[in-house]
Amino acid sequence: MTLASMHQRALGLARYRSEFPIFRDRVYLNTCSLGPLGERSRRKVAEFLDIWQSRGASAWYDVWWEALDELRGRYGRVINAARGDIALAPSISVALSAVAESLDYTQRPKVVITSLDFPTVAYQWLAKALPRGRGGAGVELVVVESPDKISVPVEAIERAVDERTALVVTSHVYFTTGAIQDIARVAAAAHARGALCLIDAYQSVGQIPVDVQATGVDALVAGGLKWLLGGPGIVFLYVRQSVARRLEPRISGWFGQREQFAFDPRGLTFHDDARRFEMGTPSLAAVYAQLGGLEYIEEIGVPAIRVTTAALTEDLIATLRAAGFKPKVAAEPERRSAIVMIPMPDPAASVRHLAAGGIVADSRPGHVRFSPFFYNVQDDHVRATERLASQPAH
Repeated sequence: MTLASMHQRALGLARYRSEFPIFRDRVYLNTCSLGPLGERSRRKVAEFLDIWQSRGASAWYDVWWEALDELRGRYGRVINAARGDIALAPSISVALSAVAESLDYTQRPKVVITSLDFPTVAYQWLAKALPRGRGGAGVELVVVESPDKISVPVEAIERAVDERTALVVTSHVYFTTGAIQDIARVAAAAHARGALCLIDAYQSVGQIPVDVQATGVDALVAGGLKWLLGGPGIVFLYVRQSVARRLEPRISGWFGQREQFAFDPRGLTFHDDARRFEMGTPSLAAVYAQLGGLEYIEEIGVPAIRVTTAALTEDLIATLRAAGFKPKVAAEPERRSAIVMIPMPDPAASVRHLAAGGIVADSRPGHVRFSPFFYNVQDDHVRATERLASQPAH
């Protein structure tokens, strides 16, 4: 496919641009930090507020309960999972905690991560690295380094896994570079030594097709904040059914209980499925915002989104290179997601300079970060690049 034909295909989804009011006066290239608010999400939140106002708590027992179940099912369809394999949580940190507190580290104390993963992953198990007698779980955290600071070879992860490894947890898309990891191979490397595999897919689900059945991962986390256009406060945890049934969390709440409305303080009986990893009452405003955001994802389809964002990403990289920038991205286009890192001497100052010109981007250590999505157009890249090049420091 030529670059011109890719542009034409990308333009087809630009019709959704009017659904996102931020584009009326800004160029938005920051979906990988926070998806912009769409009109459908705003309407769904207004619907929740109307129900709350008119019905109060009585809405829990039909409308709101059904909304939670609907969301589990729709999350499941995005990643090819059953409704019962999905648990809801308020953040990735909470979802990871539910899994981390379900594992027995006595015989398998090792947890393998990579140096490119979001630090929430490391923090979860660093907190368990203290010896058992000092309040920890005795976890040995192994961090696999990246030789090129862009991705981590699966072979390096494989070498770090042994019979003492409980879990391999890493990213599908690295937030640091946008490089796509082959999670099927990661899962196979973990399983070869009897370990489980958990994938942080916060930066992939919604922009890249994910099939948990085909990849064989044991658990996966993602949510509304970024590419699923649902905003903060709602994420999901997928756990393979055979794995969920044999794990018993050591942290819990009333939503994790099979007999939730028995209100029995003397008995703890988990759900038979992934809901055993749920804890407290979900934020319904966030649930409704996510239901609205998912309308875009489902209507377009993730495969079509991937084609469009891939075209936009290649156009953005080409535009930046033509202006003299050197984007830090994976070498092969098929391993690039819609996250483009641009090395800059003072990224925070660059982001402020962009913002003053009406362009919303973000920074990470040493880099400005652009992230186009299906509603972006070629002119967004031109304007952002020209503004970045106009910074005096550049």
